[in-house]
Amino acid sequence: GKLGRYPPWPGKIVSPPKDLKKPRGKKCHFVKFFGTEDHAWIKVEQLKPYHAHKEEMIKINKGKRFQQAVDAVEDFLKKAKGKEQVRGGNSEGKGDSKGKKMPNKPLKILEEDDEDLSALKDPSEKDLTDSDPEPSTIERLGAGPASGFKWESSPVKDDPHFHHFLLSQSEKPASSMEPISKRLKIIEEDTGSTSIQAADSTAINGSITPTDKRIGFLGLGLMGSGIVSNLLKMGHVVTVWNRTAEKCDLFIQEGARLGRTPAEVASMCDITFSCVSDPKAARDLVLGPSGVLQGIRPGKCYVEMSTVDPETITELSQVITSRGGRFLEAPVAGSQQLSNDGMLVILAAGDRTVYEDCSSCFQAMGKTSFFLGEAGNAARMMLILNMVQGSFMATIAEGLTLAQATGQSQQTFLDILCQGQMASTFVDQKCQNILQGNFKPDYYLKHIQKDLRLAISMGDMANHPTPMAAAANEVYKRAKALDQSDNDISAVYRAYIH
Repeated sequence: GKLGRYPPWPGKIVSPPKDLKKPRGKKCHFVKFFGTEDHAWIKVEQLKPYHAHKEEMIKINKGKRFQQAVDAVEDFLKKAKGKEQVRGGNSEGKGDSKGKKMPNKPLKILEEDDEDLSALKDPSEKDLTDSDPEPSTIERLGAGPASGFKWESSPVKDDPHFHHFLLSQSEKPASSMEPISKRLKIIEEDTGSTSIQAADSTAINGSITPTDKRIGFLGLGLMGSGIVSNLLKMGHVVTVWNRTAEKCDLFIQEGARLGRTPAEVASMCDITFSCVSDPKAARDLVLGPSGVLQGIRPGKCYVEMSTVDPETITELSQVITSRGGRFLEAPVAGSQQLSNDGMLVILAAGDRTVYEDCSSCFQAMGKTSFFLGEAGNAARMMLILNMVQGSFMATIAEGLTLAQATGQSQQTFLDILCQGQMASTFVDQKCQNILQGNFKPDYYLKHIQKDLRLAISMGDMANHPTPMAAAANEVYKRAKALDQSDNDISAVYRAYIH
């Protein structure tokens, strides 16, 4: 199983402390991670059976600590099997662990940037396998290191899947439970931009104190859906609207409120976010019938998260502020999966006070946020980033098809690539999906082509050449002509094989 930026890590379901509250929302289990004394609440969406995926995970994670964790799993299973055989002949053994009291110990929170995955391990703590669930319920792959906890024995219902959710509370020596405030590192750069970097990845860390401001969200597409889910999960009060109303149903069930029009959402809420497909959709949402502008009053905040051109941002900023509203642009770098995981990178520009008011929201939806100054700067930076990503994806697709055309193994090409300096999760995932013929959208091909087009136009206005982006744009246009618009950006591969 996988937790945030950490690699898949073996773990087992255990019983949480009696006074530890289970997180609200989807079903989750309390998991201990092998090779450490780390624990976490894990949602029921990403579990893989240990034995079925053991070899695959060992190939991916070649580190010494991971191998030690696997060894700990095998050792545990052997001991558990031996104890089960003993219990089969001696029923009195089942009660051996009852009545044992766990000593209280101060616990630490593992920072996201900790390199030592066993940072929380306490050498004095013994493996309490007597009180753990039976092997049939714990032969599971857990997720990476998390908040450390001791546990007491109580039944844990088995479930074949899990996701992740770190503990939002920590046990002190006196057994009191209290929230852990999220620690932020503020970095002032020479350019005047500011980076707010979470010490822990935010959606994995349940310690966010949500703003008391009423939040509105317009647009529940690939990115917006994950963002709203994490806002709700972290306790924000959210009103949603989507052009296709049925998409709102799931979030209403999770506690969101329903807005009938963009204007109604803007008038009801203190801060309204929007995340739509392109400049036209962004303008229509604000300026169209029953649009956001009709709901803007002095002091209302509007945050544009769509990836659009700087000119659109300037226009929207002017009309919002003309009504006494406050404006911030905040496009996000990432994908549907990163949105779901709360690991987006937020690029913000405009009204600095709105940026500060959105702090808990940005922590819920992303791992890092940057404030880049005046409105329009975030749009420029976002287009440059997506220009590079789109061009890179087209080049990878070109390499894969050239390997095939010259009689080389595409899998070997990928294996070699992933052992070199260009190795990354992005390259590995996109290439594996291509080889498997899986083009389910994580980021729409039509949107990356739109971003390339806008970046090229931005280069023209700045009198700066963008020949690489222009070449990539033509390949994406061919992919769109082959009906790949609603597939993932990796479907650009198909432009080379037709």
